[in-house]
Amino acid sequence: MAEQVLAAQGVKGEPGSGVGAVIHERADAARNRRRILVAARALFAQRGVDKVTMDQIAAAAGVGKGTLFRRFGDKSGLAAALLDDGERGLRARVAEGAAPLGPGGDPAARLVAFFDAYLTFLTDHLDLVHLAETARPGTRYRIAAYRYWHGHVAALLTEAEAAGDRDALAHVLLASVAADLQRAVRAEVTAAGMRASVLHVVDTVVNAQVSAPESVEVSAEPEPEQPPSSPGSVVALTPGTTDRGASLRVQEG
Repeated sequence: MAEQVLAAQGVKGEPGSGVGAVIHERADAARNRRRILVAARALFAQRGVDKVTMDQIAAAAGVGKGTLFRRFGDKSGLAAALLDDGERGLRARVAEGAAPLGPGGDPAARLVAFFDAYLTFLTDHLDLVHLAETARPGTRYRIAAYRYWHGHVAALLTEAEAAGDRDALAHVLLASVAADLQRAVRAEVTAAGMRASVLHVVDTVVNAQVSAPESVEVSAEPEPEQPPSSPGSVVALTPGTTDRGASLRVQEG
């Protein structure tokens, strides 16, 4: 089924994850794709991502709405396509670039360098990333880019021998660079402040040496002694001057 959809779009080859996938297109399909992306990028820059409609993009690109929707699905799919070039460049630097971001360096330093580089990418494309990540509930965690970065972060945490569940820690650290969070707080916290805080958390996590808490033995307290009383007597509580503010008076029955 997926191959049939790709063929209808003029795309040949296996449907990939979107990360590093090689796609072969017919010349006319490739030309339409370029026109759509150029038009979308220009409109987003002029009017803002939230204010541009798919109809406006199709008109500016000179293609039918059907072509646009078949190719990208919706505006979030278009945003993901626009982001792909930038993310491809970051992936290349991570995989083949110089240290500390690229291979060969200290894993803790690489982890901090990655989050620093990703925050730069996110700041430059915040509204597009937000659209791509929040189109539907849970979208962020299903897109190929997130799975790729999660694997990278988890691998570096493992290499650095970070304490704890590395897969879970990778999710926690990536949560700090979610576009929804970064966009929601930018009116209250500066980009520089968020960057410094994220990098501090990453450095703390990767260098933490956490041990399991020691068990604490709790002994049962002895039962308090009851005042003596004779059979048939009644214990009455009357005001007094003791530290409890009352004294016990035994009344014989």
